Amino acid sequence: MEIILASQSPRRRELLERMGVKNFRVVTPDIDEHMERELPPEELVRRISAEKARAVREQAGMDAVVIAADTVVALDGAVLGKPADELEAFKMLSTLSGCRHQVYTGLTVLRGEERHTVSEETTVAFRELSEEEISCYIQTGEPMDKAGAYGIQGFGALLIEGIQGDYYNVMGLPVCRLGGILRQLGVDCLRLAAGERDSD
Repeated sequence: MEIILASQSPRRRELLERMGVKNFRVVTPDIDEHMERELPPEELVRRISAEKARAVREQAGMDAVVIAADTVVALDGAVLGKPADELEAFKMLSTLSGCRHQVYTGLTVLRGEERHTVSEETTVAFRELSEEEISCYIQTGEPMDKAGAYGIQGFGALLIEGIQGDYYNVMGLPVCRLGGILRQLGVDCLRLAAGERDSD
């Protein structure tokens, strides 16, 4: 069966490959991701991931498995998206400094008439950051294309004291939840990984 990742995120592509799914096609969904920002974060990401999946399924056969995700950072219920510029990145990181916040990823997987839409929540604790540290981090360029202006898998790890929940969810794809859904749809990632090793 064909597997389609409805995302241009290199991090999601990498995580799907790490799960043992090697043969998949990437299709970028054409939707308005800024819709209904007043919704609670967990509902917002579920809705956007479902819209992404539906948009891409129109270009695929009904038997294809379509995987879509959307991730936001939220502090006290307020959504922090990707920063528009370095000043906004500085403000976001200053707000997150010394605080705990939540990362929500909405995940939708479609195959035929089956649809699975879920959300995953991970709590992230930032240490206290100085203005110089924030400025240096912004100069790495890492914050500019990431929700909340940081990436846990990069230099942003130096800002984080701890997390509660799925680490990969903070990268943009709740791997354990996705693996369970794919297994229900006939894609067993562990079998794929074992088969690949046997063929070596």
